[in-house]
Amino acid sequence: MFTVEIIQKNASTESKDELIKNCQQFLHKYEGISPGKVLSDFNDFDYLTNNVLSIILDEKIKISDIESGCHNLRWVVYRLDGFGPQEDVLQDSDEVLTLSTNWILPSADLHCLWENLIYENEIKQNLLKFAETTLLFSANKIDQNIISSNRMVLLHGPPGTGKTSLCRAFAHKVAARLRDRYTNAQLIEINSHSLFSKWFSESGKLVTKMFAHIRDVSEDVNSLVFVLIDEVESLAHARTQALSGTEPSDSIRVVNAVLTQIDQMCKYNNVFILTTSNMTEAIDLAFVNRADIKQFIALPSAHAIYQVYYTCLQELLRVGIISPRDVILPHTALLLVETHPNTDSAVLLEISHLSVGLSGRTLRKIPFLAQALFLNKNKSSLREFLEAMRLAVLKHIEDTNSIESK
Repeated sequence: MFTVEIIQKNASTESKDELIKNCQQFLHKYEGISPGKVLSDFNDFDYLTNNVLSIILDEKIKISDIESGCHNLRWVVYRLDGFGPQEDVLQDSDEVLTLSTNWILPSADLHCLWENLIYENEIKQNLLKFAETTLLFSANKIDQNIISSNRMVLLHGPPGTGKTSLCRAFAHKVAARLRDRYTNAQLIEINSHSLFSKWFSESGKLVTKMFAHIRDVSEDVNSLVFVLIDEVESLAHARTQALSGTEPSDSIRVVNAVLTQIDQMCKYNNVFILTTSNMTEAIDLAFVNRADIKQFIALPSAHAIYQVYYTCLQELLRVGIISPRDVILPHTALLLVETHPNTDSAVLLEISHLSVGLSGRTLRKIPFLAQALFLNKNKSSLREFLEAMRLAVLKHIEDTNSIESK
Protein backbone atom coordinates (compact mmCIF):
# COMPACT_ATOMS: atom_id res chain seq x y z
CA MET A 1 0.00 0.00 0.00
CA PHE A 2 1.45 3.36 -1.07
CA THR A 3 0.39 6.76 0.24
CA VAL A 4 -0.34 10.01 -1.56
CA GLU A 5 -0.67 12.92 0.86
CA ILE A 6 -2.77 15.94 -0.05
CA ILE A 7 -2.11 18.98 2.15
CA GLN A 8 -5.23 21.11 1.97
CA LYS A 9 -4.99 24.88 2.32
CA ASN A 10 -6.51 26.06 5.58
CA ALA A 11 -8.87 28.42 3.77
CA SER A 12 -10.20 25.68 1.48
CA THR A 13 -13.72 24.34 2.11
CA GLU A 14 -13.60 21.56 -0.49
CA SER A 15 -14.55 18.01 0.45
CA LYS A 16 -12.00 15.22 0.73
CA ASP A 17 -13.55 13.33 -2.20
CA GLU A 18 -13.36 16.37 -4.48
CA LEU A 19 -9.74 17.01 -3.56
CA ILE A 20 -8.76 13.40 -4.26
CA LYS A 21 -10.61 13.36 -7.59
CA ASN A 22 -8.88 16.52 -8.80
CA CYS A 23 -5.46 15.37 -7.59
CA GLN A 24 -5.92 12.12 -9.49
CA GLN A 25 -6.71 14.06 -12.66
CA PHE A 26 -3.64 16.24 -12.19
CA LEU A 27 -1.27 13.33 -11.52
CA HIS A 28 -2.51 11.40 -14.55
CA LYS A 29 -1.39 14.30 -16.76
CA TYR A 30 1.69 15.38 -14.81
CA GLU A 31 5.09 14.57 -16.30
CA GLY A 32 8.17 14.00 -14.21
CA ILE A 33 6.56 12.19 -11.27
CA SER A 34 9.09 10.46 -9.04
CA PRO A 35 8.86 8.67 -5.67
CA GLY A 36 9.19 10.99 -2.66
CA LYS A 37 8.47 14.05 -4.78
CA VAL A 38 6.74 17.08 -3.25
CA LEU A 39 4.50 18.86 -5.76
CA SER A 40 3.50 22.45 -5.04
CA ASP A 41 3.45 24.05 -8.49
CA PHE A 42 0.22 23.03 -10.22
CA ASN A 43 0.74 25.13 -13.37
CA ASP A 44 -2.67 26.03 -14.85
CA PHE A 45 -4.68 23.63 -12.70
CA ASP A 46 -6.58 26.37 -10.87
CA TYR A 47 -8.56 24.04 -8.61
CA LEU A 48 -5.40 22.68 -6.99
CA THR A 49 -3.73 26.09 -6.88
CA ASN A 50 -6.69 27.43 -4.91
CA ASN A 51 -7.20 24.47 -2.57
CA VAL A 52 -4.00 22.46 -2.20
CA LEU A 53 -0.73 23.51 -0.59
CA SER A 54 1.19 20.49 -1.83
CA ILE A 55 1.01 16.83 -2.81
CA ILE A 56 3.56 14.41 -1.35
CA LEU A 57 4.21 11.08 -3.04
CA ASP A 58 5.29 8.02 -1.07
CA GLU A 59 9.04 7.34 -1.29
CA LYS A 60 8.31 3.78 -2.45
CA ILE A 61 5.41 4.57 -4.77
CA LYS A 62 5.25 3.01 -8.22
CA ILE A 63 4.53 5.49 -10.98
CA SER A 64 2.52 2.79 -12.82
CA ASP A 65 0.15 2.66 -9.84
CA ILE A 66 -0.60 6.38 -10.19
CA GLU A 67 -1.04 6.15 -13.94
CA SER A 68 -3.41 3.18 -13.69
CA GLY A 69 -5.31 4.47 -10.64
CA CYS A 70 -4.33 1.28 -8.79
CA HIS A 71 -6.23 0.53 -5.58
CA ASN A 72 -2.84 0.04 -3.87
CA LEU A 73 -2.87 3.81 -3.39
CA ARG A 74 -4.05 5.30 -0.12
CA TRP A 75 -5.06 8.96 -0.28
CA VAL A 76 -4.62 11.06 2.86
CA VAL A 77 -5.99 14.60 3.15
CA TYR A 78 -5.04 16.93 6.00
CA ARG A 79 -4.36 20.53 6.99
CA LEU A 80 -1.30 21.90 8.77
CA ASP A 81 -1.41 23.54 12.17
CA GLY A 82 0.15 26.99 11.94
CA PHE A 83 0.50 27.97 15.58
CA GLY A 84 3.99 26.51 15.99
CA PRO A 85 5.58 25.16 19.18
CA GLN A 86 4.05 26.08 22.55
CA GLU A 87 5.92 25.88 25.87
CA ASP A 88 4.57 24.06 28.91
CA VAL A 89 5.98 25.90 31.92
CA LEU A 90 6.01 25.33 35.66
CA GLN A 91 6.66 27.86 38.42
CA ASP A 92 9.36 26.26 40.57
CA SER A 93 10.24 28.32 43.65
CA ASP A 94 11.59 31.63 42.29
CA GLU A 95 12.03 30.56 38.66
CA VAL A 96 9.92 29.43 35.71
CA LEU A 97 10.86 26.03 34.26
CA THR A 98 10.07 24.99 30.69
CA LEU A 99 9.08 21.36 31.09
CA SER A 100 8.31 20.69 27.45
CA THR A 101 7.76 22.17 24.01
CA ASN A 102 4.57 20.99 22.33
CA TRP A 103 3.45 20.87 18.69
CA ILE A 104 -0.03 20.18 17.37
CA LEU A 105 0.44 17.73 14.49
CA PRO A 106 0.63 17.82 11.54
CA SER A 107 2.53 21.09 11.93
CA ALA A 108 3.47 23.70 9.33
CA ASP A 109 6.86 23.96 11.08
CA LEU A 110 7.59 20.32 10.23
CA HIS A 111 6.13 20.26 6.72
CA CYS A 112 8.46 18.42 4.27
CA LEU A 113 11.09 17.82 6.98
CA TRP A 114 10.72 14.06 6.47
CA GLU A 115 11.31 14.36 2.72
CA ASN A 116 14.44 16.49 3.22
CA LEU A 117 16.13 14.08 5.63
CA ILE A 118 18.43 11.88 3.60
CA TYR A 119 19.79 8.50 4.68
CA GLU A 120 21.29 5.82 2.44
CA ASN A 121 19.75 2.83 4.20
CA GLU A 122 16.13 2.03 5.07
CA ILE A 123 16.03 3.97 8.35
CA LYS A 124 12.97 6.04 7.49
CA GLN A 125 11.04 3.16 5.95
CA ASN A 126 11.82 0.92 8.93
CA LEU A 127 10.46 3.55 11.31
CA LEU A 128 7.22 3.73 9.33
CA LYS A 129 6.95 -0.07 9.36
CA PHE A 130 7.53 0.01 13.12
CA ALA A 131 4.63 2.44 13.53
CA GLU A 132 2.35 0.41 11.25
CA THR A 133 3.09 -2.84 13.08
CA THR A 134 2.63 -1.21 16.47
CA LEU A 135 -0.80 0.06 15.50
CA LEU A 136 -1.73 -3.25 13.84
CA PHE A 137 -0.95 -5.17 17.04
CA SER A 138 -2.82 -2.59 19.12
CA ALA A 139 -5.89 -2.76 16.87
CA ASN A 140 -5.92 -6.55 17.21
CA LYS A 141 -5.44 -6.37 20.99
CA ILE A 142 -2.29 -8.49 21.02
CA ASP A 143 -1.57 -9.66 24.57
CA GLN A 144 1.46 -7.65 25.78
CA ASN A 145 2.36 -10.45 28.18
CA ILE A 146 2.93 -12.73 25.19
CA ILE A 147 4.34 -10.32 22.57
CA SER A 148 5.71 -7.17 24.12
CA SER A 149 6.41 -3.75 22.66
CA ASN A 150 7.14 -0.53 24.53
CA ARG A 151 6.58 1.61 21.40
CA MET A 152 9.94 3.22 22.12
CA VAL A 153 12.72 4.22 19.71
CA LEU A 154 16.32 5.15 20.54
CA LEU A 155 18.30 6.95 17.83
CA HIS A 156 21.99 7.29 18.64
CA GLY A 157 25.10 8.53 16.88
CA PRO A 158 27.38 11.56 16.44
CA PRO A 159 26.03 15.10 16.89
CA GLY A 160 24.56 16.79 13.84
CA THR A 161 23.32 13.64 12.08
CA GLY A 162 19.65 14.62 12.26
CA LYS A 163 18.45 12.41 15.11
CA THR A 164 16.17 15.01 16.70
CA SER A 165 14.91 16.18 13.31
CA LEU A 166 14.15 12.59 12.35
CA CYS A 167 12.10 12.09 15.53
CA ARG A 168 10.10 15.25 14.86
CA ALA A 169 9.63 14.35 11.20
CA PHE A 170 8.54 10.81 12.11
CA ALA A 171 5.91 12.13 14.51
CA HIS A 172 4.65 14.57 11.87
CA LYS A 173 4.54 11.93 9.14
CA VAL A 174 2.71 9.28 11.21
CA ALA A 175 0.23 11.86 12.54
CA ALA A 176 -0.49 13.00 8.97
CA ARG A 177 -1.01 9.50 7.63
CA LEU A 178 -3.29 8.55 10.53
CA ARG A 179 -5.42 11.67 10.37
CA ASP A 180 -8.53 9.62 9.63
CA ARG A 181 -7.95 7.39 12.65
CA TYR A 182 -6.98 10.01 15.25
CA THR A 183 -8.82 13.33 15.35
CA ASN A 184 -5.85 15.07 16.96
CA ALA A 185 -2.16 14.46 17.52
CA GLN A 186 0.66 16.19 19.30
CA LEU A 187 4.38 16.02 19.89
CA ILE A 188 5.59 16.64 23.45
CA GLU A 189 9.32 17.39 23.48
CA ILE A 190 10.57 17.06 27.04
CA ASN A 191 13.16 19.57 28.22
CA SER A 192 15.45 17.15 30.03
CA HIS A 193 17.62 19.84 31.59
CA SER A 194 14.66 21.62 33.21
CA LEU A 195 13.63 18.42 34.94
CA PHE A 196 16.82 18.59 36.97
CA SER A 197 15.69 21.02 39.62
CA LYS A 198 18.29 23.15 41.37
CA TRP A 199 16.88 21.42 44.46
CA PHE A 200 18.20 17.90 43.79
CA SER A 201 15.47 16.15 45.75
CA GLU A 202 12.79 17.68 43.50
CA SER A 203 14.07 16.22 40.21
CA GLY A 204 12.34 12.86 40.55
CA LYS A 205 9.08 14.64 41.43
CA LEU A 206 9.35 16.84 38.33
CA VAL A 207 9.78 13.76 36.14
CA THR A 208 6.68 12.18 37.70
CA LYS A 209 4.71 15.41 37.26
CA MET A 210 5.74 15.67 33.61
CA PHE A 211 4.64 12.12 32.81
CA ALA A 212 1.41 12.58 34.76
CA HIS A 213 0.56 15.36 32.31
CA ILE A 214 1.43 13.07 29.37
CA ARG A 215 -0.84 10.34 30.77
CA ASP A 216 -3.69 12.85 31.08
CA VAL A 217 -3.30 13.73 27.39
CA SER A 218 -3.05 10.06 26.42
CA GLU A 219 -6.33 9.12 28.11
CA ASP A 220 -8.16 10.41 25.05
CA VAL A 221 -8.20 7.39 22.70
CA ASN A 222 -8.76 9.74 19.75
CA SER A 223 -5.40 11.44 20.41
CA LEU A 224 -2.07 10.27 19.04
CA VAL A 225 0.80 11.30 21.31
CA PHE A 226 4.54 11.39 20.59
CA VAL A 227 6.95 11.98 23.47
CA LEU A 228 10.44 13.11 22.46
CA ILE A 229 13.30 12.97 24.97
CA ASP A 230 16.35 14.56 23.37
CA GLU A 231 19.81 13.70 24.76
CA VAL A 232 18.17 11.08 26.94
CA GLU A 233 21.44 10.32 28.74
CA SER A 234 20.81 13.42 30.85
CA LEU A 235 17.67 11.80 32.30
CA ALA A 236 18.58 8.13 32.11
CA HIS A 237 22.22 8.32 33.19
CA ALA A 238 23.83 4.98 33.99
CA ARG A 239 23.14 4.23 37.65
CA THR A 240 26.40 2.31 37.99
CA GLN A 241 28.26 5.65 37.99
CA ALA A 242 26.01 6.96 40.75
CA LEU A 243 26.54 3.83 42.81
CA SER A 244 30.30 4.21 42.43
CA GLY A 245 30.06 7.68 43.91
CA THR A 246 30.80 9.67 40.75
CA GLU A 247 27.22 10.94 40.42
CA PRO A 248 24.84 12.46 43.02
CA SER A 249 22.32 10.04 44.52
CA ASP A 250 19.46 12.15 43.14
CA SER A 251 20.36 10.97 39.64
CA ILE A 252 19.43 7.44 40.73
CA ARG A 253 16.01 8.66 41.79
CA VAL A 254 15.58 10.42 38.45
CA VAL A 255 16.49 7.30 36.46
CA ASN A 256 14.19 5.16 38.61
CA ALA A 257 11.39 7.67 38.05
CA VAL A 258 11.94 7.70 34.29
CA LEU A 259 11.92 3.89 34.06
CA THR A 260 8.80 3.65 36.21
CA GLN A 261 6.96 6.24 34.14
CA ILE A 262 7.92 4.61 30.83
CA ASP A 263 6.65 1.25 32.10
CA GLN A 264 3.35 2.88 33.01
CA MET A 265 3.04 4.40 29.53
CA CYS A 266 3.00 0.91 27.95
CA LYS A 267 -0.72 0.55 28.59
CA TYR A 268 -1.46 3.45 26.21
CA ASN A 269 -1.65 2.15 22.65
CA ASN A 270 -1.73 5.68 21.25
CA VAL A 271 1.68 6.79 22.60
CA PHE A 272 5.13 6.59 20.99
CA ILE A 273 8.28 7.45 22.96
CA LEU A 274 11.15 8.78 20.82
CA THR A 275 14.61 9.28 22.30
CA THR A 276 18.02 10.42 21.05
CA SER A 277 21.54 10.17 22.41
CA ASN A 278 25.05 11.25 21.45
CA MET A 279 26.57 9.06 24.19
CA THR A 280 24.91 5.66 24.48
CA GLU A 281 27.64 4.48 26.85
CA ALA A 282 26.27 6.94 29.41
CA ILE A 283 22.68 5.60 29.26
CA ASP A 284 21.41 3.22 31.90
CA LEU A 285 21.26 -0.29 30.44
CA ALA A 286 17.74 -0.86 31.75
CA PHE A 287 16.57 2.10 29.66
CA VAL A 288 18.37 0.86 26.53
CA ASN A 289 16.75 -2.56 26.93
CA ARG A 290 13.29 -0.98 26.93
CA ALA A 291 13.75 0.47 23.43
CA ASP A 292 12.17 -1.61 20.66
CA ILE A 293 14.38 -0.02 18.01
CA LYS A 294 17.96 1.05 18.70
CA GLN A 295 19.11 2.68 15.48
CA PHE A 296 22.58 4.10 14.88
CA ILE A 297 22.55 7.28 12.77
CA ALA A 298 25.93 7.64 11.09
CA LEU A 299 27.57 10.59 9.39
CA PRO A 300 26.44 10.67 5.74
CA SER A 301 28.40 8.87 3.02
CA ALA A 302 29.55 10.59 -0.17
CA HIS A 303 26.45 9.42 -2.05
CA ALA A 304 24.12 10.68 0.69
CA ILE A 305 26.03 13.98 0.74
CA TYR A 306 25.53 14.27 -3.02
CA GLN A 307 21.79 13.97 -2.51
CA VAL A 308 21.81 16.65 0.22
CA TYR A 309 23.78 19.04 -1.99
CA TYR A 310 21.54 18.20 -4.94
CA THR A 311 18.40 19.29 -3.06
CA CYS A 312 20.14 22.50 -1.95
CA LEU A 313 21.17 23.34 -5.52
CA GLN A 314 17.68 22.61 -6.83
CA GLU A 315 16.30 25.17 -4.38
CA LEU A 316 18.84 27.77 -5.49
CA LEU A 317 18.03 27.02 -9.12
CA ARG A 318 14.33 27.37 -8.37
CA VAL A 319 14.67 30.89 -6.95
CA GLY A 320 17.19 32.03 -9.55
CA ILE A 321 20.29 32.54 -7.38
CA ILE A 322 21.90 30.02 -9.71
CA SER A 323 21.09 31.00 -13.28
CA PRO A 324 20.55 29.87 -15.98
CA ARG A 325 18.82 26.66 -14.89
CA ASP A 326 21.54 24.17 -15.83
CA VAL A 327 20.87 20.48 -15.49
CA ILE A 328 22.45 18.50 -12.69
CA LEU A 329 21.77 14.78 -12.38
CA PRO A 330 19.97 13.44 -9.28
CA HIS A 331 21.58 10.92 -6.93
CA THR A 332 19.64 8.12 -8.65
CA ALA A 333 21.90 8.64 -11.70
CA LEU A 334 25.21 8.49 -9.82
CA LEU A 335 26.47 5.58 -11.90
CA LEU A 336 26.07 7.78 -14.98
CA VAL A 337 27.76 10.68 -13.17
CA GLU A 338 30.80 8.57 -12.31
CA THR A 339 31.36 7.66 -15.96
CA HIS A 340 31.08 11.24 -17.25
CA PRO A 341 33.94 13.36 -15.81
CA ASN A 342 34.17 17.14 -16.22
CA THR A 343 30.40 17.60 -16.02
CA ASP A 344 28.78 19.75 -13.32
CA SER A 345 27.36 16.58 -11.76
CA ALA A 346 30.83 15.03 -11.61
CA VAL A 347 32.17 18.16 -9.91
CA LEU A 348 29.38 17.93 -7.34
CA LEU A 349 30.25 14.28 -6.69
CA GLU A 350 33.90 15.28 -6.17
CA ILE A 351 32.83 17.93 -3.64
CA SER A 352 30.67 15.30 -1.94
CA HIS A 353 33.68 13.01 -1.46
CA LEU A 354 35.62 15.99 -0.10
CA SER A 355 32.80 16.57 2.40
CA VAL A 356 32.84 13.07 3.92
CA GLY A 357 33.11 13.44 7.70
CA LEU A 358 30.90 16.54 7.89
CA SER A 359 27.59 16.32 9.73
CA GLY A 360 24.25 16.74 8.04
CA ARG A 361 23.81 19.99 9.96
CA THR A 362 27.05 21.35 8.45
CA LEU A 363 26.26 20.17 4.93
CA ARG A 364 23.10 22.28 4.84
CA LYS A 365 25.21 25.36 5.70
CA ILE A 366 27.78 24.90 2.94
CA PRO A 367 25.71 26.53 0.13
CA PHE A 368 25.02 29.52 2.39
CA LEU A 369 28.71 29.86 3.26
CA ALA A 370 29.61 29.52 -0.42
CA GLN A 371 27.37 32.44 -1.29
CA ALA A 372 28.35 34.53 1.74
CA LEU A 373 32.13 34.09 1.62
CA PHE A 374 33.10 33.39 -1.98
CA LEU A 375 30.54 34.97 -4.30
CA ASN A 376 30.11 38.72 -4.63
CA LYS A 377 26.99 38.74 -6.82
CA ASN A 378 23.33 37.84 -6.54
CA LYS A 379 23.37 35.37 -9.43
CA SER A 380 26.00 32.83 -10.41
CA SER A 381 26.35 30.04 -12.92
CA LEU A 382 26.14 26.50 -11.62
CA ARG A 383 29.87 25.90 -12.15
CA GLU A 384 30.75 29.13 -10.31
CA PHE A 385 28.57 28.12 -7.40
CA LEU A 386 30.08 24.63 -7.28
CA GLU A 387 33.60 26.09 -7.09
CA ALA A 388 32.45 28.37 -4.25
CA MET A 389 31.02 25.30 -2.45
CA ARG A 390 34.37 23.55 -2.81
CA LEU A 391 36.13 26.52 -1.19
CA ALA A 392 33.50 26.64 1.58
CA VAL A 393 34.08 22.95 2.39
CA LEU A 394 37.86 23.41 2.47
CA LYS A 395 37.54 26.47 4.71
CA HIS A 396 35.21 24.64 7.11
CA ILE A 397 37.64 21.72 7.36
CA GLU A 398 40.58 24.08 7.92
CA ASP A 399 38.71 26.07 10.59
CA THR A 400 37.58 22.90 12.38
CA ASN A 401 41.11 21.45 12.38
CA SER A 402 42.44 24.73 13.74
CA ILE A 403 40.03 24.59 16.70
CA GLU A 404 40.63 20.90 17.40
CA SER A 405 44.44 21.33 17.35
CA LYS A 406 44.37 23.86 20.22
